[in-house]
Amino acid sequence: MTHTYISLLILALLASAARAQPSDALLDGFGETDVTPAIDAKKPVYLAGFGKNRKATKVHDPLMARAIVLEHDQIKIALVAVDVVGLFNDVAQNVRKQLPGFTYILVSSTHNHEGPDTMGLWGPSLFVSGIDPEYMKQLEAGIVQAIKQAEKSKESARADIGTAKAPELLHDGREPYVKHDELVALRFVDARRKTLGIVVQWNCHPETLSSKNTEISADFIGYTVGHLKKKHRCPVVYLTGTVGGLMTSLHVEVKDDAGKPLADGTFEKTERYGVLVGKLAAKALDGAKPVTLTPLEVRTRTFFMPIDNPLYVVGFNLGVLKREAFVWKGDPLKAEPVGPKTDKKAMLCIRSEVGWLKLGELEIATIPGEIYPELVLSKVQDPPDKGADFPNAPIEPGIYAQMKAKHRMIVGLANDEVGYILPKRQWDEKAPFCYGRQRAQYGEENSLGPETAPILCEMFRGLVEKK
Repeated sequence: MTHTYISLLILALLASAARAQPSDALLDGFGETDVTPAIDAKKPVYLAGFGKNRKATKVHDPLMARAIVLEHDQIKIALVAVDVVGLFNDVAQNVRKQLPGFTYILVSSTHNHEGPDTMGLWGPSLFVSGIDPEYMKQLEAGIVQAIKQAEKSKESARADIGTAKAPELLHDGREPYVKHDELVALRFVDARRKTLGIVVQWNCHPETLSSKNTEISADFIGYTVGHLKKKHRCPVVYLTGTVGGLMTSLHVEVKDDAGKPLADGTFEKTERYGVLVGKLAAKALDGAKPVTLTPLEVRTRTFFMPIDNPLYVVGFNLGVLKREAFVWKGDPLKAEPVGPKTDKKAMLCIRSEVGWLKLGELEIATIPGEIYPELVLSKVQDPPDKGADFPNAPIEPGIYAQMKAKHRMIVGLANDEVGYILPKRQWDEKAPFCYGRQRAQYGEENSLGPETAPILCEMFRGLVEKK
């Protein structure tokens, strides 16, 4: 065999490889890291999501940071979900600083109620944060590591998308009862149709274990991911979507194989519910169709929202809520940092961000908190109940109504956790209360205030419309 023949053969093989993996192919990779805190008698781990001073006694199952990296035509994005209750915007900013070269990095939390306090609200008392700064460093490092793993595993990929609905797997804890009961599943495959990884987005509070549990757990999400991993033999990323309202697994009837109802607050129900969500995702994937996820486009907007919640103001003043505060000037796009000369009576505000991703035929809204289904699905009550505090408030522009692609998805608690985002005309703190109730429903106490939804929804609309 002559050297000329060998050279021609090598060139032919290289040309064939180039045809098999074109330069404009979508590249996709997955990664995950364990971010479970250690249990140390000298330094308690305060569990988040319910009451204060709930100390962890053991680890039942691990908490994970799961990442997917997508790259096309020199645009590279990462989507990460962590099994914790919520992460403020500074965590996303810190992660981004450690990973130059990315067009966009989304850091979200699953809103798990059985993991450590990562926001400061569930410490030993109202006046003491439950955050462990050393653990937060460990958490950020784990997020960065998961993204790096995903980046290293990138390969040419195609994708399928499917959806499935299961209203029976959600309980709505607040009138008017509106459920976002659609699960979205993405499957990434190579040229031979081997599954490279799966992304699942579902709209439910991970709080099946309820308030008396003291074992660290990812709640039902660990079982959902485990079910899909076992079935498809690939990495899985779970994203939390619309959970305000309250979309929850508590009070959902779940039965064992013998037909016996399983109780809230038990690992038996938690595991069973997680498997049911996994089966729902498998159903969505069974009916999945090919989807084009290129080109990639990212838009983000930073803005300000006023803090009209006395408890949150106290939290800021006591240092329990550790995030930068600004002085509200009535403009969502402009605010002044709090300084030594700031009037103590001035209204404070926080800086957050909203995002819009267009992955070919799929649009993704990234929302920094727990948004109500009414605001996503354009189902704000009209006319409002006569007991509402702001019955004449304009209806906010629905999130999905702004998205015109063939497929849509939402990621909640994205790059921040600002609490509940509820329609202003459904705000109900003052008597007489809506729906003939004797007292206010749950929700407002965990919101920045009634202007949160109007500002955020308008910021998203402007982002999509490039205004």
